[in-house]
Amino acid sequence: MINNRFMRTQALIGGKAMQKLQNSTVMIVGLGAVGGYALEGIARSGVKKLILVDFDCFDETNINRQILALSSTIGQKKTDVAFERVKQINPTCEVVLMDMFVDKNNVDKLVGLKPDFVIDAIDSIKPKCELIKALIDNNVDFISSMGAALKTDTSTIKIANLNQTQNCTMARSVRQNLKKLNVDLKKVVCVFSNEICRLPDSAITENENGGKQILGSLPTITAIFGLMMANYVIQKLIEK
Repeated sequence: MINNRFMRTQALIGGKAMQKLQNSTVMIVGLGAVGGYALEGIARSGVKKLILVDFDCFDETNINRQILALSSTIGQKKTDVAFERVKQINPTCEVVLMDMFVDKNNVDKLVGLKPDFVIDAIDSIKPKCELIKALIDNNVDFISSMGAALKTDTSTIKIANLNQTQNCTMARSVRQNLKKLNVDLKKVVCVFSNEICRLPDSAITENENGGKQILGSLPTITAIFGLMMANYVIQKLIEK
């Protein structure tokens, strides 16, 4: 019998497709601005198991764009906050937490958990590329997020293969790094925005001596990135 929480979903997609979702395991790597919204969509789809990967804690600067960031969650581990939210949405969902920074030394551990689908919402280039390579090498289905910062036009957000991306600084860096790793860019499905943007004069820096630039972002853009990824995963799981 279908859980009443998900009866509206089953009414749309049918019992057979709903059963596929309820037998699926999804891994989400990165629980920040994009990953948090991806988690929201996947958790509410009724999947059987979630594997949540992040090393960070919430701080006040996350509140403008991260759905899991609240006054009450500042200082808490992102994985712990995500666990509580998932359990409020679907108490029967099995949730595995991985408090770790992804690198080449532990990507095989993630792949070894055998998820049916992986959502890559990592915002650092090198770890992102190491994960992507491992997923492709092991034939694990995934979708990857490119850069959502400095974007304002929701109509420019698309899903495509990485070799088809345009006007995205992160995508360019990822392409360059993956080529060095001999990864076929046509095998990398990603969400990105092709909006042309320029770093505004008002960009904040971490110190007066010209430290690392903090790129502005809107909650509407990061939400759409994350939810588009979640929807893509739901559709692909149903098709399997």
